[in-house]
Amino acid sequence: MNIVLIGMPGSGKSTVGVILAKSLGVDFIDTDLLIQRRENRLLQDIIDKDGIDFFLDRESEAVLSVSSDNAVIATGGSVIFREDAMLHLKKSGTVIFLDVSVNELERRLSNIKTRGVAAEKGETVKDIYNKRIFLYKKYADFTVDANSLSCEETVNIICETLKNFKK
Repeated sequence: MNIVLIGMPGSGKSTVGVILAKSLGVDFIDTDLLIQRRENRLLQDIIDKDGIDFFLDRESEAVLSVSSDNAVIATGGSVIFREDAMLHLKKSGTVIFLDVSVNELERRLSNIKTRGVAAEKGETVKDIYNKRIFLYKKYADFTVDANSLSCEETVNIICETLKNFKK
């Protein structure tokens, strides 16, 4: 069974994912890196040159290509916009939403315009969060409030919750 991390850019999916995978002794997959490898370019370049819809389709294709059954999977923040991708992830694993407040995200995200965030020009972190929050909650099997937690504390909470969680 996979463990799938969803959440906003800057919520810690990749960092927590690596530590969680090491703690559990399983593989780690970062779907943003899969997209970059498949497209042979940076996420921001894909968005800038081909648009958000093209990017979301590539993201969905990358997620659908994941066939692991014993890994921690860190997804891109916009994966929730493609239902087929989310259903694939839910079928093969437990989906955990790393929830971080807008204020904390703004503090963490100094490079939102260059990090490959699927957002319309001029959208703020708050706009992006408000557009996505209900989808994160819709697909999550459970949520971890990661606002004031270190990565290690977040991993510990996930591990404890997984012990008691039956999907």
